[in-house]
Amino acid sequence: MPPRPPADRHRSTTPRHYAVVGAGMAGVACARTLVQAGHRVSVFEREAAPGGRMASESTPFGRFDSGAQYFTVRDPRFARALETAAAICRPWSANLVRVLDPHGRVAEAALPGREQHWVAQPGMDALVAHWAAPLGDALLTHTRVTSLERDALDPSRWQLRTEGDDDAQHVYSGFDGVLLAVPPGPARNLLGGVAPALQAKVEDVRIAPCWTLMIAFPQANQPDFSFLGPQWNAARSNHHRVAWLARESSKPGRDRIERWTLQASAAWSQEHLRDDASRIEAKLLRAFSEITGIRATPSHAQTRCWAEAKTEQPLGQSHLWDANAGIGVAGDWCIGHRVEDAFLSGLSLALKLA
Repeated sequence: MPPRPPADRHRSTTPRHYAVVGAGMAGVACARTLVQAGHRVSVFEREAAPGGRMASESTPFGRFDSGAQYFTVRDPRFARALETAAAICRPWSANLVRVLDPHGRVAEAALPGREQHWVAQPGMDALVAHWAAPLGDALLTHTRVTSLERDALDPSRWQLRTEGDDDAQHVYSGFDGVLLAVPPGPARNLLGGVAPALQAKVEDVRIAPCWTLMIAFPQANQPDFSFLGPQWNAARSNHHRVAWLARESSKPGRDRIERWTLQASAAWSQEHLRDDASRIEAKLLRAFSEITGIRATPSHAQTRCWAEAKTEQPLGQSHLWDANAGIGVAGDWCIGHRVEDAFLSGLSLALKLA
């Protein structure tokens, strides 16, 4: 076995170089906190841009929030961080209701006294992108980390093997620690063989999949077209297929073309996880009509499947850190499923090392 770094080396005042895997909310919060503490980071993101499950999809009809629909603010640390992005974040008057009937016959109940809903503009990913911007060239997109290994030249450090969109493979080396800010599945895969104790702790985490449907009705914005659909802009639903609906065009800073996002229930998404997109689209469109009464055919329909979306059984602590191995883990799923949970998890891991 190659030698491992001493347990206390990561609390040294000497600047360290950390690899952060994942540029969602947790990864970016972790990376920027480490940089502010004087450390160096390299952030690896498999997608084209930072955001993670705060993803937005651009279409000819406007943007859709395909992941997190909004966020709430409870912790003062998150509130203080948001003060640095005041121009991006706006309150959303969602006029939220609950659809009670599981078969689609709409029975609405208003949800009074709810927390303020916030969104980033022009899409939810804008908040993560804003906080990631100072990272500059330290953020590597289109780069999927495939394995962790001890550095071939210095076994006290780590190297990462990666793949790009063109299947090009690279090795990045010289890291004092590796911080995984990815969903539980990818985390378990990367931890296997290098940090079995951490891998075992992640095993009990359960996170449900989610099929998402995004649809647009540009005809509803024509002068001779009456208002399309219900008077509410968002709903939590007991329909057997759909858990959430939102009128995207009602969110601040969005294009006014009538657009809706549906998120399927965890149970239904799990049952239909391997269905093809066209079948999912047809079933969710039918459910949409049942709930909203909108029978028009959308001009745009797009699906996305999140294999790991909403935490059902969290880790139960804010983060994981193995000082002997020099590996840490963060994510919303450590403590819950909210955007704020992701931020606090990444922050807490960084503060452990800062």
